[in-house]
Amino acid sequence: MDAKTPKIPEHENVYRKLREMILCGELEPGQAVTIQGLVADLGAGMTPVREAIRRLTAEGALEFQGNRRVSVPVLTRAQVDELAFARLALEPQLAAWAAAKVTPEDIAALTAIDMQLNRAIERGDVRDYLWSNHQFHALLYRFSGASVMIALADMLWLRMGPSLRVICGRYGTSNLPDMHEGALDALRRGDADAVSAAIHADIAQGIEQVRQSMDEG
Repeated sequence: MDAKTPKIPEHENVYRKLREMILCGELEPGQAVTIQGLVADLGAGMTPVREAIRRLTAEGALEFQGNRRVSVPVLTRAQVDELAFARLALEPQLAAWAAAKVTPEDIAALTAIDMQLNRAIERGDVRDYLWSNHQFHALLYRFSGASVMIALADMLWLRMGPSLRVICGRYGTSNLPDMHEGALDALRRGDADAVSAAIHADIAQGIEQVRQSMDEG
């Protein structure tokens, strides 16, 4: 690490690791885990783990079960509908704003992530698919510079992301949403409306699969 680069505090590192576990489906909806178990899994102290759980509970990504257990919430159909409304209103707009600001280097970075995602689909690697999918969207939205809306989108992803893990378990990775190539083509053309439409379609497809999984469950 560069001497001028500040060291990331342990509680922040633990928060990021636990957040990644949720986004990648390592903690599935309804799966209860103990605080002590997370201490062991994350190789961290009790205090940083408690702080990470507190933050993620405030963000709606975790909930307390009692007896020092926490779990990822199981979404109701009504909650999925709320999340769908919010995501479809927010994220396509972030994508459109990003389209007006991206550089060729930015598009190259997004393309590299999408290639990693495609390889994950080919391998049937659920974790890598979920992480790459999140990274693609998060990086695209970051280019918008809209910090308040990016924070809101991040929170929505934390609530919806784990449900995609259930889809992967049922259907594998081959039928999962990936309309990123359309978004990338539109970014290269500088077509903000087309970027927005591609992201809207990508999100809508994933949400519909979550709803279908709930209906079949």
